[in-house]
Amino acid sequence: MSAPGPGALARILIAEDDPVSRRVLESTLRRWGYEVVVTKDGEEAWAALQAADAPPLVVLDWMMPGLDGLEVCRRVRGRPAATAPYVVLLTARTRREDVVEGLEAGADDFVGKPFDRDELRARLNVGVRMVTLQRKLAARVRELEEAMSRVQQLQGLLPICAYCKKIRNDENYWQQVEEYISAHSAAQFSHGICPQCYAQVLAPQLRAMREGRAARPTDG
Repeated sequence: MSAPGPGALARILIAEDDPVSRRVLESTLRRWGYEVVVTKDGEEAWAALQAADAPPLVVLDWMMPGLDGLEVCRRVRGRPAATAPYVVLLTARTRREDVVEGLEAGADDFVGKPFDRDELRARLNVGVRMVTLQRKLAARVRELEEAMSRVQQLQGLLPICAYCKKIRNDENYWQQVEEYISAHSAAQFSHGICPQCYAQVLAPQLRAMREGRAARPTDG
């Protein structure tokens, strides 16, 4: 049974200090369509995960010399990030207290060692779905933040002239209403003439212009 392709989330980091296990894991993941970033211990894995283009999926061996998988998990979770990687711990330690310790350190899932291919594939598919949802949520949050940054609300008491309707700004200058609102919000104006102003102001002016032209004496 072949694994469904990981799609856009095709990069995965593995950290395994045993050369044979590392080669088996790498070849298995490559057959499933992943681009594999190979590290030999926790120090290399942690360095790779700090890069801007760090893989979104991680398979860590728990027991490694120096920096082990558990400590890598803690460091990953301790770093602020909009989208954190999905971490699967690869380990022979499957007792209940070991599982609890791994989850508290920040692991998302476990796979027993030596790993079962079908189980590993299924758990990585869950990881792909989780990271996809996480990225969609992060994108929506960014869109909302950008929208909110463009919205500026006018609040408080605005001093406005009772006759000309100009507004006094914070520097004690009087501005046209549209100028003030444009400076304090994302609103834009297009000018027109309402029916009442047309009837009361513009129509008499047009009528006076026509009557003036009619009363003007012709040349000759």
